[in-house]
Amino acid sequence: MTARVLVVDDVLHNVKLLEAKLRSQYFDVLTAMDGVEALEIIENEQPDIVLLDVMMPGMDGFEVCRRVKGNPKVAHIPIIMVTALDQPKDRVTGLEAGADDFLTKPIQDLPLFARVKSLVRLKVLMDELRIRNSTGQAFSGDTLSELSSAIDMNNVKALLIEDYERVAKRIVGYLDETVDQVDLDNVADGKISTEKLEQYDLFIISLSLRDVDGLRLCSQIRSSENTRHSPILVLIDDGDNDTLIQAMEIGVTDYATRPIDGNELVARVKSQVRHKRFADYLRGKMKKNMEMAVTDAVTNLYNRHFLDTHLDNIFKKGPDSRPKTSLLMLDIDHFKKVNDTYGHASGDEVLEEFSKRISDNMRSIDLVARYGGEEFVVVMPETDADFAMFIAERVRKKISEEPFKISGSEEPINVTVSIGVSIVSDDCNTKEELLKQADEGLYKAKENGRNMVCGSTCLIDQ
Repeated sequence: MTARVLVVDDVLHNVKLLEAKLRSQYFDVLTAMDGVEALEIIENEQPDIVLLDVMMPGMDGFEVCRRVKGNPKVAHIPIIMVTALDQPKDRVTGLEAGADDFLTKPIQDLPLFARVKSLVRLKVLMDELRIRNSTGQAFSGDTLSELSSAIDMNNVKALLIEDYERVAKRIVGYLDETVDQVDLDNVADGKISTEKLEQYDLFIISLSLRDVDGLRLCSQIRSSENTRHSPILVLIDDGDNDTLIQAMEIGVTDYATRPIDGNELVARVKSQVRHKRFADYLRGKMKKNMEMAVTDAVTNLYNRHFLDTHLDNIFKKGPDSRPKTSLLMLDIDHFKKVNDTYGHASGDEVLEEFSKRISDNMRSIDLVARYGGEEFVVVMPETDADFAMFIAERVRKKISEEPFKISGSEEPINVTVSIGVSIVSDDCNTKEELLKQADEGLYKAKENGRNMVCGSTCLIDQ
């Protein structure tokens, strides 16, 4: 997986060294020699990841990081802080400033490539979610800054899998003392049901377990549908490069080497949880926006666009595999009179109640959609003509036999519906024909006095 990496350092030798290392792995490399130049490149070029030195004259790395993370246009770009080996507090300060990871000088090849590749994978995921979410911003009105500020870091639940009791207690102590919002469970043998795994925001897994293969646990978590996107932070012995390479290939998102530095571990936990919460938030917004895009705002039923797509999918199947499908087309009788007499707000109340009564009388496999205005369509799979007519008549009675309560009238008002019914057959074998036949049945019901159910020609022939 290639990416554009911006290397920022005021020492030319360091820049050239990192540039050579990254180019050997086929990364495209940009460079900057100070904070001001770095901010300009980040704003204009929007690299995929930034390697940012802490100690620079004028504007140091911490300030650059704060400015990037404070700019909604580029805040999503991952930043790896580069710190001196004898300044462990800089690592934590960098992560708290918004950095996504850190490396220590002198930079070794394996940690460099592991950190960069892991964050590039994360950015690819985040970019896809952001693009999909931006498609729905016209519906929700959210901006990227609003999304970032909406991340909730409370009630974090993490699972530690560590069978050395002394180490486990120390890790629990680190998190209990410094991270109030993290609830940490410890399981020594890794035996926990798939259902329970779903509740965790983060997994911290030792790769030195005595009786369990830690890498296999990571693989199981990553391959499960419900935990596929959950971050995994592994604890690994310093210098165990082969295991680290395997872990990163499986999809582990972060690691900490033994002996564990408490401040570093806490900072990494916070960073991983922040990434997950942000991704979860984007997924939630995307789902909501998708629902808004296919749902009618007044009735909360599917809209015509979704109905058309649903019918297209039905007719994509060949005649032999296509389910026997019936369609009801419903139209509220004299609905214009309701709007003219009681107002459009009361008309919306009628539409809402009407939709509820239809939905309450359908099966879970039936699709109810608002076709337009006061017209509705119900698609009923695995339904023959007799059953379709029976359901249509039942709906008609549910509408007509109980008056509708509306705020525009002291007394409930009577509402009736006319319904046309069609069914997929040899003569009615396209979406257009199915809708046309149902519309003909509906027209017949209107013509014959309303408040009735009429089958189409293709249905009568069944």
